[in-house]
Amino acid sequence: MLSVVAAFGQDYETKQYISQNDTLPYRILLPENYNPNKSYPLVVFLHGAGERGNDNELQLIHGSFLFKSKEFRQNHPAIVVFPQCPKNSYWASVQKNQIQKKEKKYKFQKKLGKYRTQELLELFLNDLEKSYKIDTTRRYIGGLSMGGMGTFELVARMPNYFAAAFAICGGGNPSWSKILSSTPFWIFHGSNDLIVSYGYSKRMFRNMKRYNKETRFTTYEGVGHNSWDTAFKELELFPWVFSFIKK
Repeated sequence: MLSVVAAFGQDYETKQYISQNDTLPYRILLPENYNPNKSYPLVVFLHGAGERGNDNELQLIHGSFLFKSKEFRQNHPAIVVFPQCPKNSYWASVQKNQIQKKEKKYKFQKKLGKYRTQELLELFLNDLEKSYKIDTTRRYIGGLSMGGMGTFELVARMPNYFAAAFAICGGGNPSWSKILSSTPFWIFHGSNDLIVSYGYSKRMFRNMKRYNKETRFTTYEGVGHNSWDTAFKELELFPWVFSFIKK
């Protein structure tokens, strides 16, 4: 597996962000022919629970290849970052309860209180903008599973920051829908997901659509938890994401 990760991460620089006693490892991919005097869009990708740790490699397993493709780099030159969540933490401030051997029930907080991992992400993004010229009208975020949950929550905590977002097999609290209304979302989920219930995404879409007509939902019938494999093949995904500019 590590050799595969090494291949995926070949062009991703290895860095870390430190805040007080917390360290957030991350990998960053700069555009081809990067010009430090030019502003670029920012893409943040949040990985799933299985890729937590501090090796600064595992977070690249799913999705990092997308941003290294010739097509993406030519059509969407952007600064791409893959932060890595600590092993004992979680991207979202969610409560998890085991129902069956493979099934969990998630409780998403209605009121978003202080949560250090989300705070660390916010501080990291603010610090990133001090080191790189980022187009403040073209910041984007996406994630899968735990990262999909983290995507909903971070946008809810930073409602005026991202121009668009995509969440794969994640979830959130529908009560956030009005707060999320200024950021178009494309939501993906497999109908047979036994790890993160399809219903979480469906409920988010139904409520979010009321406030933002640009919100989209794609169901993969018969697909289980690894719906990211199918979502990553969506040819319209990045053209859709990059079509949005924050006013």
